[in-house]
Amino acid sequence: MSNDKQLSACEFRELEEDELIHVDCLEHVYPDGTSSLHNVCFSLFKGEIVVICGANGAGKSTLVEHLNGLIKPRVGRLIVLGHEVTQKTSVITDVGLVFQDSDSQVFAPTVLDDVMFGPLNKGLTNEAARQAAISALERIGAGHLVNRIPYYLSTGEKRLVAIAGVLAMNPEVIVADEPTSDLDPIHSRQIESVLFELKTNSGISIVIATHDMDLAARIADRIYVIAEGQVIATGTPRDIFYNKSVLARANLSQPAAVRIYERLCLADSASDFKPVKEHDLVEIIENVLEKSNLKGL
Repeated sequence: MSNDKQLSACEFRELEEDELIHVDCLEHVYPDGTSSLHNVCFSLFKGEIVVICGANGAGKSTLVEHLNGLIKPRVGRLIVLGHEVTQKTSVITDVGLVFQDSDSQVFAPTVLDDVMFGPLNKGLTNEAARQAAISALERIGAGHLVNRIPYYLSTGEKRLVAIAGVLAMNPEVIVADEPTSDLDPIHSRQIESVLFELKTNSGISIVIATHDMDLAARIADRIYVIAEGQVIATGTPRDIFYNKSVLARANLSQPAAVRIYERLCLADSASDFKPVKEHDLVEIIENVLEKSNLKGL
């Protein structure tokens, strides 16, 4: 244990196989004395999408900004890609962080310049950085933006450029803070699709912080619920979204599919399978309607 970090009161866990990010007993207090995180434990494993759900001010952004070393832990333990993060650790470039405010991340004269910025700072030659940037933009369907001026991009386009900027660094993990919060439905689904495909096709593990429960239901393998700086529950989407007491404590609502399914249950028309995604709910409704039609024959 490094001597520049205080010990927390809770116990540290063993690092598990394929665990890319391991957080034990993390606490954070801002300079004005505001406590943001308390005894937070968190894990990300290879090949999964983990969603951190919480209301505004719950501590989501503070937690995700620890995951690439942007904020250093003073209390607790943070291990990223096998290395413990201390006050002396540099920002971890193998964990790409996509900020909630794209304007604070996309700032170069052109999109190409912006996406090249990270690879150049990582030591790539100008030509190698250029190729990495173009490849990253094309991988997420944003190649047409390469010569655009960021100032004139839409919010959704800026978000794509921000993702391309971290993707050009060839990360093992991408952490996205509220990636769809201020987007219209079309761009929101586009960003969601990009993140899902990066996991599925590129093997990049993903962490998403959001208060959008429908997004979490569609994309998450596992969920952490955070309230007042503490993790109050973790599990699969089905575990979390049918636990009304946990959601109420975190000031969160159930996804639309879950709410509709529970209304169906009240009418004694639902199946035993509990859906969290829209397409699962549609299948259940179709089965219910089919049975109703058969009874009417």
